[in-house]
Amino acid sequence: MSENSAETLEQVVKFAPKGRARSTHTPVEDAGEAIVATIQRAADLANENCDRAVRLAHKLSMELRGAQDRINQLEAEVELFRDRVARAEGWLQTIHKEIEEKLINPRLTSSAE
Repeated sequence: MSENSAETLEQVVKFAPKGRARSTHTPVEDAGEAIVATIQRAADLANENCDRAVRLAHKLSMELRGAQDRINQLEAEVELFRDRVARAEGWLQTIHKEIEEKLINPRLTSSAE
């Protein structure tokens, strides 16, 4: 080997990047690991928030379904009471008519005679 190529080889070896097997990190590696760790924490938090939102949406959906069932039940009861009121009003009109025809009008005609 020539002297010039031996010198070049020494420079390459001398400035070769350090292998990953070594425990020392450069500031760039430390920053990269910190960024990756921060991204992982952010992803974990996002997943937790998403899971919490899905659970809340499911809970609210179940409550809404229960409320809708209760509304349907109350609407059916309202219709039942409306029917009862209509029948009661019909009976009151019938009773009023009977009182007029059988009690009040005969007394008025007998008093007039």
